Amino acid sequence: MEPERLREIIASARQGDPAGFESLLAAYGPRLYGYFVRATGDHHDAEDLLGEMTFRLVRRLKYYEEKGRFEPWLFRIAANMVRDGIRRTRVRPRTLSLSIEDRSGQAMADRLRGDSEAADAGLLAAEASEQLKRAMDGLDEQTRQVILLRHFAEMSFREIAALCDCPLGTVLARVHRGMRKLRQMLGEHDGTE
Repeated sequence: MEPERLREIIASARQGDPAGFESLLAAYGPRLYGYFVRATGDHHDAEDLLGEMTFRLVRRLKYYEEKGRFEPWLFRIAANMVRDGIRRTRVRPRTLSLSIEDRSGQAMADRLRGDSEAADAGLLAAEASEQLKRAMDGLDEQTRQVILLRHFAEMSFREIAALCDCPLGTVLARVHRGMRKLRQMLGEHDGTE
């Protein structure tokens, strides 16, 4: 989004205009949702977090200091929400529901009822997704966050550095080491010896 247009939308939202908030959510909602899904591994939790993010945006927008860094500010709030949620959920076990829908809107239980090739493909995709989630959970929190922000929130390395308040080189190193560790945990050869 162009900086001038973003400033106009933020000003509108700060004045309490619902259209301003709708524009912000239309622009950033899909990326936030993708980030939340990957961070939590659960579509329902991601929807809950996106809803909570909407409320936080309404309450906190008045504290945003206009410095042309809205996106890092927004994703810092999102990252803190995920971090707080992870702390709360580590004490209770996660369950997998057969009613969770994939991107096409089809539930796991429905995929299992279909033909065996489709069921096999669905199960393999679900297994790969679960393997990735377990591998991501095996990373330290800082590395996990920068990988999620880079690959699932689609933020640039500079934006991540600004959000994390650390040097660009540190972010690049964390992502590089984290990706190498993920490849190792997933049993892939990364070409480095």
